[in-house]
Amino acid sequence: MLQGLMMDVPLLISSLIEHADRHHGDAEIVSRRVEGDLHRSTYRQLHRRARQMANALAALEVNRSDRVATLAWNGYRHMELYFAVSGSGAVLHTINPRLHPEQIAWIVNHAEDRLLFFDLTFLPIIEAIAPHCRGVRRFIAMVDRERMPAQSKVDLLCYEDLVDTHSDQYSWPVLDERLASSLCYTSGTTGNPKGVLYSHRSTLLHAYASVAPDALNLSSRDTVLPVVPMFHVNAWGLPYSSTMAGAKLVMPGPNLDGKSLYELFEAERVTVSAGVPTVWQGLLAHTEANGLKFSSMNRTVIGGSACPPAMTRLFEDKYGVQVLHAWGMTEMSPLGTVCSFKAKHERLGNAEKRALQNKQGRVIFGVDMRVVGEDGGDLPWDGKAYGSLLVRGPWVLREYFKGEGGDPLQPDQAGRGWFPTGDVVTIDADGYMLITDRTKDVIKSGGEWISSIEIENIAVAHPAVAMAACIAVRHPKWDERPLLVVMRKPGAEVSREQLLAFYEGKVAKWQVPDDVMFVESIPLGATGKMLKNRLREQFKDYRLPGT
Repeated sequence: MLQGLMMDVPLLISSLIEHADRHHGDAEIVSRRVEGDLHRSTYRQLHRRARQMANALAALEVNRSDRVATLAWNGYRHMELYFAVSGSGAVLHTINPRLHPEQIAWIVNHAEDRLLFFDLTFLPIIEAIAPHCRGVRRFIAMVDRERMPAQSKVDLLCYEDLVDTHSDQYSWPVLDERLASSLCYTSGTTGNPKGVLYSHRSTLLHAYASVAPDALNLSSRDTVLPVVPMFHVNAWGLPYSSTMAGAKLVMPGPNLDGKSLYELFEAERVTVSAGVPTVWQGLLAHTEANGLKFSSMNRTVIGGSACPPAMTRLFEDKYGVQVLHAWGMTEMSPLGTVCSFKAKHERLGNAEKRALQNKQGRVIFGVDMRVVGEDGGDLPWDGKAYGSLLVRGPWVLREYFKGEGGDPLQPDQAGRGWFPTGDVVTIDADGYMLITDRTKDVIKSGGEWISSIEIENIAVAHPAVAMAACIAVRHPKWDERPLLVVMRKPGAEVSREQLLAFYEGKVAKWQVPDDVMFVESIPLGATGKMLKNRLREQFKDYRLPGT
């Protein structure tokens, strides 16, 4: 068998920062620090400090494949660890600080973390979990010597001391590209979180795919502000893809309110951003209340949960910001689909384009999808048949860390494994996927399915509604019926009857919610998603009118 005669060069995370240093060395990395000031660096400076930190890790006896944890916001020091840890052959474990301390301690112990780096914001968490994390040898505060805590219950090292006392003479090792590079735990499972262990190869392939024009379309001409935190699936891969492209990076730190984000967008002339809908609600509320516009931002990636059509309309029609509706999972590194138009769609009218944009989009190269029915058989891609979504690809999970949960894959007739996403979807003839629900959230009324996402999107289009969740409640005749849980905007008024009347002509009559409950707040999870399980528990004994 004749094989190709090309070089066998491994795909390594260290190659990203080497490339950025050599070809985009003066491109800026701007960070809003926990200390409150704005810090400016470059890819060249980041590379030098990452090499110093790699030497510091060696001095702290971090060996290949050891796990090194972070509890940190988006910032230049966190970026340095992205390359220093993975580039030296260890595994970067980013932890979501919004989890309960007991759960964080469980995750740290399950991952067998050896070091834990943290922003000062999270010192109370560190002091709470340290006695329960015996495997962690040292805790490192990500500040300079002057800002080190005067007193702490935990013996701390200083990040800047580690950098300053080590040489920048370091050669990145040539690793097996299938070596583990980073670890994230997903909150989208039942029971304890499960670890998703990425490789250098999967990370580089994901970065290659995400920079493409039909994906996130990143280049060295862009200024990228990842609102999505670096502890959420590696900020959707943006630290890697932006470095690959040589784009200027703007890191918002802990200040994710609308005012702080808007000021950074304008001062640093951000062109691209990415985040979940709940973050954009705060930003748009600030711009709307103050009559502001965006002078440079031209597109934003919205994922994590379905983007309400009303948000897309506001971004595009009023502010001229293109919305890239995207979908993915922690188990997918995370990018799976992006809703970008094909050439034939450019001729469509505005209403038809918007209908297409409501979908999560089509796969980027590297991901394959199937939609299967309850019998496991493939369903047609006609935009009507809905079923469970399965995926496979080189950056899709094969099994969870330490084999938790057993074999998650479902084999096809050829014996190939497919990952079940837990999403209920339709896919049209052009390959555009629409999530109609999560398997656990779908409402089955009289044998017919009602999409909770569609019901929610209509509700949040009402000018008085800030957030809405649709859940199933028991019904003696129809088995389940939709209940709409609504949080009003501050100072706004809308009645149950007015809101139900708002559905007229938008969905079939049998899909209109049976009732509306107004609440002060809707519970959100650590990644900004609505916690419908808590709402279902809260309203488990609720009786619909007339039952």
